[in-house]
Amino acid sequence: MSEAVAEAPRASSAPLASPATARLIAFLLPAALLAGAFGSQYLGGLFPCDMCWWQRYAHFAALVAAALAFTAPAETVRSRALTLLAALAIAVSGGIGFYHAGVELKIFEGFTTCTSHAHGATTADLFKALANAPLVRCDDVQWSFLGISMAGWNAIISLSGAAVIAVLTLRSGRR
Repeated sequence: MSEAVAEAPRASSAPLASPATARLIAFLLPAALLAGAFGSQYLGGLFPCDMCWWQRYAHFAALVAAALAFTAPAETVRSRALTLLAALAIAVSGGIGFYHAGVELKIFEGFTTCTSHAHGATTADLFKALANAPLVRCDDVQWSFLGISMAGWNAIISLSGAAVIAVLTLRSGRR
């Protein structure tokens, strides 16, 4: 009886198991980054360029994979594989963010023309949308913090997060 009581505090103070933590990060990280991106667009008035959208698409894919990982226990092969797939999608977004930040810094050559997103049901609607759509250059920094653009922050956070998720997920498979 005294052994059971002595071990109880140790079990309750243990951190989340690595696969469960990895899966949670794989879901919350892209959700938070997408919330920040859409918040800056709809609340902050910043318009995304094509490369901004590419980064978002990868985070959408990560959200789907991470959500599917919750359909199985965290330690199963299925859940770990889906968590790693989410980490890969997050890393892809980070890679695109790295390239985008390089375009903004004039290290890499980006698009040679402006890009814009316009949608319409008819040709007249499409022309009206094109006339009113903002032209956003991928090589212009619309916002930065500590000298790092949103694309740069996405690269830093996404690549770091993907590495943490992969380490936590793969470490759990060795036990």
